[in-house]
Amino acid sequence: MLRGLLLLEAGLLGAASLVHGGLLVRGHVHGQARIAEAVIAAVLLAAWGLSLLKPRRTRKLALLAQAFALLGTLVGLFTIAIGIGPQSAPDLVFHAALVALLLAGLYFARRARHRPREGGH
Repeated sequence: MLRGLLLLEAGLLGAASLVHGGLLVRGHVHGQARIAEAVIAAVLLAAWGLSLLKPRRTRKLALLAQAFALLGTLVGLFTIAIGIGPQSAPDLVFHAALVALLLAGLYFARRARHRPREGGH
C-alpha cells in the first residue's frame, strides 16, 4: 500500500509538472512550479524505487519522502496565498487534494508495522 501511494503521489506531481511546463494543458505555464513539482516527484519516485530494493526500509522511505513532499506542497500553497505561485482554481484544488493525500500517506506509513528481521536478528 505504501509503495502504491508513493507511486500515485509521484505520478500526480509529475503530471502537475508537465502541466506547468505547458505540455499537458495550455495556459498554466509556470517555470518555478514545474521545477518544484518535478523535484518532489523525483524524490517520491526514488523512495518508491529504493523500497523495491530494500523492502524493510519501505516505511521509513515513505515517511521521509512524503514529509518532504508535504513540505514542498505547503510551500506551493503558501506561494498561491501570497500571489507568487500559479493563481488558478485548479492549482488551489490540486494542492489541497495533494495535502490531504500526503497526510493520509503519512498516517498510513506511521501506522505501518515494523516487520522483524528474518531469523530473529
